[in-house]
Amino acid sequence: MRLKGTLLIVKPTVVSGRDAGDPPSFVRLLAHPVRWRLLRELVQGDRAVWELTRLVDEPQNLVSYHLGRLRDGGLVSARRSSADGRDRYYAIDLVRCQDGLRAAGGELHPGLWLVGPPPVLGVSTRRARDRLRVLFLCTGNSARSQIAEALLEHMSAGTIHADSAGSNPKPLHANAVRVMKKRGIDISSKRTKHLDEFSGQPFDMVITLCDRVREVCPPFASHPLLAHWSIPDPALAAPTNRASYPAFERTAIELETRIRFLLHLLDEPATRRSAHVQ
Repeated sequence: MRLKGTLLIVKPTVVSGRDAGDPPSFVRLLAHPVRWRLLRELVQGDRAVWELTRLVDEPQNLVSYHLGRLRDGGLVSARRSSADGRDRYYAIDLVRCQDGLRAAGGELHPGLWLVGPPPVLGVSTRRARDRLRVLFLCTGNSARSQIAEALLEHMSAGTIHADSAGSNPKPLHANAVRVMKKRGIDISSKRTKHLDEFSGQPFDMVITLCDRVREVCPPFASHPLLAHWSIPDPALAAPTNRASYPAFERTAIELETRIRFLLHLLDEPATRRSAHVQ
């Protein structure tokens, strides 16, 4: 760097193997309109390729290509459907996107490092009967949905009312109790419930956590926002409770991350929430 009169001339530097004058790879990935639209759809929930093809109104081969680019960039992951092994569900990695946005701002100018605000949860000022209601659904209501219910109630400090149910309820899994106890939350007295128990109740949002229950989820008279999180059943990860416990820990961590971002969404007015979730 040298001064020439009043003009500051900065010599190019290299950042992570590229010229610092080039946009970060994160920015280049997001700059393509199809990839941006795909990410916007995945923010609303996990999607199969055929759904994304319909939602962005582009040919499947083009959608698959751009999904591949997003996967290579670490912004999207894929899991094979537990309901139909021929399908894959794609999910956005919001943490990687958050990190990429912050870093891109910082590279442009040190004053542009982005720090996201914590959820304000204005709903906490409402009366108890006016709290937002969220229902989590999975097949057995023995692990995933029970963990999600407890985490949302805990992480929202009770400002959101959460419930859970299953299409084929099974006894509460010991590892679900154990993994929540590690987080200081006792769910040992929780009972499992069939989704029919809630069919006539009003909810602001219904989130399906397994691919099978998504296919049998009934309509709700209150027309809640719907989202799908394709999360494997941790109980199927190994033949014994001891061996499957790490899968329960991974499930709890994933749900904590997803719920942390969900809280930002739920803190928005209903009209803006509808724009993000379909």
